[in-house]
Amino acid sequence: MRRKFSIKRITFLLFLVSFVSVAQHNEKKNAVKPTEEKSLKVTIKEYIDHHLLDSYDFGLYSFTNDEGKKVYRGFPLPVILWDGGLKVFMSSKFHHGKTLAEVDGNYYKLYHNKIYKTDANGTITYDGDDHSHPSNVKPLDFSITKNVVFIFLVAVLMFFMFRKMARNYKTNALPKGMGRLLEPIIIYIRDDIAIPNIGNKHYRRYMSYLLTVFFFVWIINLLGLTPLGVNVTNNIAVTFALAMITYFMTTFTANKNYWAHIFWMPDVPVFMKIVLAPIELLGTIIKPFSLMIRLYANITAGHVVLMSIIGMMFIFKNWIGSPLSFGLAFALSLLELLVAALQAYIFTMLSALYFGSAVEEHHDH
Repeated sequence: MRRKFSIKRITFLLFLVSFVSVAQHNEKKNAVKPTEEKSLKVTIKEYIDHHLLDSYDFGLYSFTNDEGKKVYRGFPLPVILWDGGLKVFMSSKFHHGKTLAEVDGNYYKLYHNKIYKTDANGTITYDGDDHSHPSNVKPLDFSITKNVVFIFLVAVLMFFMFRKMARNYKTNALPKGMGRLLEPIIIYIRDDIAIPNIGNKHYRRYMSYLLTVFFFVWIINLLGLTPLGVNVTNNIAVTFALAMITYFMTTFTANKNYWAHIFWMPDVPVFMKIVLAPIELLGTIIKPFSLMIRLYANITAGHVVLMSIIGMMFIFKNWIGSPLSFGLAFALSLLELLVAALQAYIFTMLSALYFGSAVEEHHDH
């Protein structure tokens, strides 16, 4: 009883201390001008936008020193441009967009996360008066950005992970180590995704891709929830590439029955065949487009909502709003763990469904 009573007393005293400190903070907060509060919201929005973008360097964290200068901690990545020849240099030359990069007498500027060719003064010209479309020359960009680094990292991780698992099966029928976690997932993808949607006859042709895309999307989504700030699948170029692989595999492995049901459907009047053929052909393009948008939009929306809720803690700054924002952000982070696996499952399931429709053997009467 004494222990319970002491714990209650300590908790109550801590609450009083926090309440007093919050009250003192609120008195200072009331003296802040509305423009400063607005600037805080703008700063949070800019930080969210920056969090969603890819970058030419890997930033771990940043802070403002005693002299009021912003200090960045991280490491640069190689910038590879083609501008009348190959131009290779490190992104540290940009100093986070504050300086120009001079290479072989040419000047390049990092502007809105894109590299433009400019003069020694860093002049940016625009097409219109709205200053939204720079007209400077953009060299071909093959740079190793932060997203590319993590794509390579996940590829290497998956290679060694599955290679070790495959070598283990040569000597032992039972999985070991990481294989104990991977085997049930692989069997699930085979028995509940590939075989029901593609069929026993053709599913083996697509298993390697289905396993690759599932684990790639899942792992890369999980990395996006870490403080590393990597968001690969909320880059529409990445989801576009994944969707195009599914599209080309569906198109080039499809049998004659698949194309017959698109261009000249059996047991349908001739007039309806002419009307439906363009619609069915358009459907083959809409399918991968939906794959691309679904993965991109869900991951992007999840990051925006999560970062916005975290930003609310800095706006409220009181003992009610901040803990509620933190609790909501924590709950949403747990939900994002589910979304990371769910998006990988949906992309794999729909890809298998498209493959199945491409190799299905129809028996029309």
